[in-house]
Amino acid sequence: MAKQSKIVIIGGGACGPKTAARTRRLDASAQITMVQDEELISYAGCGLPYYISDVVKSRNALLVRDAAAFKKISNVDVLTATRVDRIDRSAHRIDVTSLAEGRQYSIDYDKLVIATGANPVVPPIKGINLKGVHVLKRVPDADEIRDLISGSISKKAVIVGAGLIGVEMVEALSTRGLQVTVVEALDRVLPGILDEEISDLLADHIKSKDVVLKLGQKVAEFKGEGDRVSHAVTDKETVEGDVIIFAIGVRPDSKLAKEAGLEIGPFGDIVVNEYLQTSDPDIYSGGDCVANVSMITGKKAFVPLGSTANKHGHVIAANITGGREKFAGIVSTACVKVFDFNTGRVGLGEKQALEAGFDTVTALIPGPDKPMYYPGNKEIIIKLIADRKTRRILGGQGTGPGDVIKRIDVLATAITMGMTVDTLADLDLAYAPPYNTALDVLHHAANLVRNKMEGRTEGISPAAAKKKIASGDDFTLLDVRSKYESDQSWIEASQSQLLPQHKLYEDMEKLDKSKETVVLCQRGGRAYQACCTLKGAGFKDAKFVEGSLTCWCADDVCGEPLL
Repeated sequence: MAKQSKIVIIGGGACGPKTAARTRRLDASAQITMVQDEELISYAGCGLPYYISDVVKSRNALLVRDAAAFKKISNVDVLTATRVDRIDRSAHRIDVTSLAEGRQYSIDYDKLVIATGANPVVPPIKGINLKGVHVLKRVPDADEIRDLISGSISKKAVIVGAGLIGVEMVEALSTRGLQVTVVEALDRVLPGILDEEISDLLADHIKSKDVVLKLGQKVAEFKGEGDRVSHAVTDKETVEGDVIIFAIGVRPDSKLAKEAGLEIGPFGDIVVNEYLQTSDPDIYSGGDCVANVSMITGKKAFVPLGSTANKHGHVIAANITGGREKFAGIVSTACVKVFDFNTGRVGLGEKQALEAGFDTVTALIPGPDKPMYYPGNKEIIIKLIADRKTRRILGGQGTGPGDVIKRIDVLATAITMGMTVDTLADLDLAYAPPYNTALDVLHHAANLVRNKMEGRTEGISPAAAKKKIASGDDFTLLDVRSKYESDQSWIEASQSQLLPQHKLYEDMEKLDKSKETVVLCQRGGRAYQACCTLKGAGFKDAKFVEGSLTCWCADDVCGEPLL
């Protein structure tokens, strides 16, 4: 009779339960034990901001499966409120403490899985322990925040950090009636995720919801009245707030692994191979405590996501039961809803691609997610990034009220399969007016990249155009919209000149051919066409503003832009 395998899993978040459930499906006889230091296991941590906002009404809706259900359905022994103190690799056992009883004992294993996740980064800032200062990791954290903002005491919130959790909490607290201020040390919203063009558009939308953004500021300390927080002090000013959400990022929880002598990577991650096996062949690891190989660069990247953790669990379960499945890697896909905007990214950002040695060509394209004549169409803005040498797609980002995430998923598939801009331009996407335009915005983005690669046109970003205006460059900023449109929104600059597209041929001689000419319109399509016309007429230095006024921040426009 075959020996019964003893499998122990440390961690009950996403990767751990997935590993346990599939392990049981693959091995009916294994003795499976899952250890979790919390009372709860297998809950939807990504849903916590929506529980706080009251979109999710009950905390029970976030609880996927409890310990009793795991035992009944999968015959997995789950030890909750149990802390793992030590991994003894030579003895193949872990030493644990029951937090309820204080009892210490050991559990033997044949295969061990470390799925300890990641911990919020909380620097030793003065006042960090005042009441009202919170991080968001577990259900009890959400309970405390929800109870706090449900009372009459809380009126103003400060969110420290404008990453994914930070911007989700912006909406959650704003919709609960709090006045929200965001303090971010870097110069943009979602700084590790979005390039400047897309981030600025999202920031404009956030500010339109009466949220105050304090970008490029670091929190130095928290001050309070008695034992309760009342202010956040940055390196530039003091911000009032009786609720503080600290969300500046997370680090892998690799303490147990490090103490056990396992190899630790540069992110503080537990180093694993393609089989998710650590430096000890009998120990595997997955979820937010490990880094992943980028399918684009071949290098490790720390991108903690619940979706990846679940995939890790699937692979680990196969391998601890005798299989040899590989985890292929990631393309760094992420998305977030912030008020009325859907925002996502995949692959490399432009700066990341340049740092990785690629010769980047980009396109910034706005457009409707359905035909303009079809009711309910909404704007989306896509930035596409490709490599000039191989024409391979390297990344994409998008934002807007329309169906952005559908396009991000298409790009995730394209990048995973190594597609080029030529393949993307010809991709046979589904079309019918209720779902899409005849040519998707991704088709337009791919075609613009191809035109730029082949020297047919030259574009600049709205940010680059604004810098030229601010520096006083001697050039013509040519607006080819109608006079009616320009009356609604106009760039106040000495370089600005109006020449509607339908008058371009007859009045072209009024323009100075010797000057650099930068053309803009509302979305960029007419500007591109006008730029081609000018080049054909002998203008040596003509380019157009990609995305034009749709991607031009509202603060810089007299009147309101389209988006």
